[in-house]
Amino acid sequence: MAPYPVALFAAEVEPRARKSVYPEVLAGRIGERIKRPLGDPFGLTIFGVNLTTLKPGAMSALRHAHTIQDEFVYILEGHPTLVTDEDETALKPGMCAGFKAGTGNGHHLVNRTQDDVVYLEVGDRSPGDSASYPDDDLVAVKSEDGKRRSFTRKDGTLY
Repeated sequence: MAPYPVALFAAEVEPRARKSVYPEVLAGRIGERIKRPLGDPFGLTIFGVNLTTLKPGAMSALRHAHTIQDEFVYILEGHPTLVTDEDETALKPGMCAGFKAGTGNGHHLVNRTQDDVVYLEVGDRSPGDSASYPDDDLVAVKSEDGKRRSFTRKDGTLY
């Protein structure tokens, strides 16, 4: 059995080395986003937890909606703007938002302030999940084993 820690300081978890999994032509739009994968050091495989920091001007992701994966965010610091199909919502510390899979409601957080935004994001790691991106020519599909992700344009051609 792999030795996992009993507890750790979230801020000391190494950030992901890769800033974005998006195709290079789109990845730069995210800005300076720092994700610390909090579930990985414990060997969690059913769901993921990230401590994420958005520097001024950064966004959590391209606006997207998942088919199978639920998502949840809890704001710890800063004042991000939540952008959904309905509208924009100003968030502040202590607020949370959830995104039910299969609704088609595209969402993301944007930091339009001069201060960092820090939040926890939780999502399951459902194999076979896909995500649509209403503002971009992009579709993401996760493999049936849940380990790989491929990106295509909306017409099905690969990036």
